[in-house]
Amino acid sequence: MKNLRVATVQFQHSNGDKEANLAVITRFVEQAARQGVKLITFPECCITGYWFLRKLTQGELLTLAEPIPAGPSSQSLLRLARQYDMTIGAGMIELAEDGSLYNAYVVAMPNGRFACHRKIHCFINEHMKSGDAFTVFDTPHGCRVGVLTCYDNNLGENVRIVALQRAEILLAPHQTGGCKTGSPFSMGRIDRRLWDNRGADPAAIEAELAGPKGRQWLVTWLPARAFDNGIFVLFSNGVGPDDDEVRTGNAMILDPYGRIITETGKADDVMLVADLEGALYDHAPGRRRLKVRRPELYTPLVTPTGREEDIRNVRFEGIEQK
Repeated sequence: MKNLRVATVQFQHSNGDKEANLAVITRFVEQAARQGVKLITFPECCITGYWFLRKLTQGELLTLAEPIPAGPSSQSLLRLARQYDMTIGAGMIELAEDGSLYNAYVVAMPNGRFACHRKIHCFINEHMKSGDAFTVFDTPHGCRVGVLTCYDNNLGENVRIVALQRAEILLAPHQTGGCKTGSPFSMGRIDRRLWDNRGADPAAIEAELAGPKGRQWLVTWLPARAFDNGIFVLFSNGVGPDDDEVRTGNAMILDPYGRIITETGKADDVMLVADLEGALYDHAPGRRRLKVRRPELYTPLVTPTGREEDIRNVRFEGIEQK
């Protein structure tokens, strides 16, 4: 892998205001270009907004959705990619040719190419489908990139498959942290008043972002995805109020040894920039371990147990939806 300067962004999107969100993306891309960045990743559904989507009717979703890559948002990303010679990823709702709706992550490249990942474990709205394919592709900047969106990264099998398809960098766009869940030891809601008072007391909200509702939860599993598979990970996330929850940001870039190269705990829109050293990928222990796999023993991984359930049932188990 070649050395590469990359960036990952956390920002608070505006629900349903694609123009405003694309303006934020444009501003960060311009900043990144001035710093020589060639690959930048933005959060899940940051173009459309996220958590409020669960309340929308099919008709309301259709007013937000766009075809990819023909839609105006994809074309805006493509213009930026060409203008700044940068590969740019951002999330939105896709309207497929057959009328299906997907939580999609579009990656625009300066040579005019696109990649589109449909979230494999989509639960946000019953009118949206889950994707059924992995997304790994080569970029014009000499690196091979994979995409997994939010919950997709929670299943280790998904990251392993992306690594087996020779991804060197994983884009991991999220809208997470501060989530109400059915688990007593997994995240939990953040008091909105702490965010609203961040100007007067930044330490209080940043302690929440760093604690078990945010960073502390993330580092129990995210570094392992990088280490076990020997890949760089660019984690981007929303930050601040997202409908009735508060996202924790915690944007970070990890190396193939599972080490955090750079991260932020700020309660604000932030862009992180890092130089990825290609030699780290070439010599990572996770790459060697892929070579000693015993696929003949792994049939149970692809054999249904009869205990599989729909993602919406599992994600919202024990949670009252409003």
